[in-house]
Amino acid sequence: MGYYVTVEPGVNLYVEDINPAGSKTIVFLHGWPLSHDQFEYQYDVLPGMGYRCIGIDWRGFGKSDRPYDGYNLERLADDIRAVVDTLQLKDFVLAGHSTGGAIAIKYIVRYNGGGVSQLVLIDAAAPRGFTKETAADLLKQTLNDRANMMLGVTNIFFFRYITKPFSDWFNQMGMQAAGWSTAAIIVMLRDFDLNADLSRIQVPTLIVHGIHDKVIPFSQAEEMHRKITHSRLVPFMYSGHGSFYDERDKFNQLMQEFVGTAPQ
Repeated sequence: MGYYVTVEPGVNLYVEDINPAGSKTIVFLHGWPLSHDQFEYQYDVLPGMGYRCIGIDWRGFGKSDRPYDGYNLERLADDIRAVVDTLQLKDFVLAGHSTGGAIAIKYIVRYNGGGVSQLVLIDAAAPRGFTKETAADLLKQTLNDRANMMLGVTNIFFFRYITKPFSDWFNQMGMQAAGWSTAAIIVMLRDFDLNADLSRIQVPTLIVHGIHDKVIPFSQAEEMHRKITHSRLVPFMYSGHGSFYDERDKFNQLMQEFVGTAPQ
């Protein structure tokens, strides 16, 4: 089921809550410039294993409200906290893809764990995001031809072949976002540095990263693995930036193994 959670006056986030009766909860944070829908092929499978899966659209993206401001890691982490508090979540798994991984890291550090029992970083944009050159190029495209920018992102996102209908669906997901929020996150990805945060993560952490990732290089996953004490790095040999789809069967099985088997 889907509903809205107020995170500050006038700003409501869309939440998709699948199998609320599940015995273990996994909260998914999507990547830029997508929405919770990117995890469709996890929602199709993991609830059937007994998990409660919660997808959150950040402010400015998907079905959430689109304010003009608030696009920094601290505010985005605060938004997640508001959802966690409203739903009274405890002992949950936090899984973040790309920029969602950066938000997940900031959330855990900012809230001293924040009720998270395990962390999953999926092709995470950490400890850094875009280079200044990449950010400048994406920002220029976003402000002049956002649809073409999104097509370019899709073209380098996956390692394995995707069909034209899938590509169209993926592009439309990115186009749901506001132009201003899309641009603001590019600037955020250009400017943040999470190196000081990594050593403060104390929960068991699974790092999943495609070795062919053209958006966030695999070397950053290796760097995270060195700096996060209780971490395990699993290279995905046939994946790009979209390991959750490129090798979805392997990914879903790995999630089950890491999170633990939920009673049926």
